[in-house]
Amino acid sequence: MDTTAQLALGAFLLAGALAVAAVMAFASGRAQNKEYLKRLSEEAAGRELPPGRRRAFTGVDKRLRGTRLGNRVQSGLAATGLDISPGEFTVYVGAVVAGLWLLAASVLAPFFGPIAAVLGLLAAGAFLSHQRQRRTEQFINQLPELSRILANATSAGLALRTALAMAADELEAPAGEELTLVNNQLAVGRSVEDALNELAERLPSRELVVLVTTLVLANRAGGTLVASLRNLTDTLEERKETRREVRTMLAEVNATAFTVPVLGLGAMLMMNSMMPGALARVTGSAIGQLAIIGAVGLFAAGFFVIRRLGKIEI
Repeated sequence: MDTTAQLALGAFLLAGALAVAAVMAFASGRAQNKEYLKRLSEEAAGRELPPGRRRAFTGVDKRLRGTRLGNRVQSGLAATGLDISPGEFTVYVGAVVAGLWLLAASVLAPFFGPIAAVLGLLAAGAFLSHQRQRRTEQFINQLPELSRILANATSAGLALRTALAMAADELEAPAGEELTLVNNQLAVGRSVEDALNELAERLPSRELVVLVTTLVLANRAGGTLVASLRNLTDTLEERKETRREVRTMLAEVNATAFTVPVLGLGAMLMMNSMMPGALARVTGSAIGQLAIIGAVGLFAAGFFVIRRLGKIEI
């Protein structure tokens, strides 16, 4: 075999080896991509599923994750800590909205079906906001203990990252879960400032902003972190008691805000039960429909006005 044939055979074998390596790399990347999508569909709010449990509506979840709506739902669920995927939440909300539409159309009048559906969508958004606020309140209640753990760890000579890891192990949810997420971000190369700022954006509160600012400044420029954290611990304890007292005083106002729309719904049900078909006759004309829309708007305005008057920023 002459030299030209040997070179050709060598080039052919090299090209074959490169082709096999490329196919193997492509298959490995495809498998990793499938595994990543599987993990995304099996996780909700950054928490893994317990053994023996499977996610429902995984197909819907995969389609949603590439859309703007899916990203908004995912970010909202991540801040609430709910063990539910975006696909499950979307399907459940759709089922509830459809059920409200049919229920209002059959019990009251067909005109109330779309109104009930819109109120159902608004209620789903309000539910996410409430769960996020509730998780934020729970995190705020744990801030004094978190600050105390960080102060003790730093006074013992530990680095800030080690102190955060220790706090994640000792604290319960939601502080433990959130700090675990922060430590995971630090483990993959994110800076302390970026990870803590993202935590403050995920659970917005004045107390957490103060704590994050203290930690970021101390990590960036150094300084007496221990003394600052100990003073911050006392301040957070006082604010915790103040928030509890204010929440107790405003409990009656919040109950009144929810009572107002319930009274309106009860009045319509009572009128329709006393005179069957009354709401269908009222909504059969344009004037009646405008009157119903105006009444619903007034009840909604009363609800939001009472809620706003009972909201005190501390």
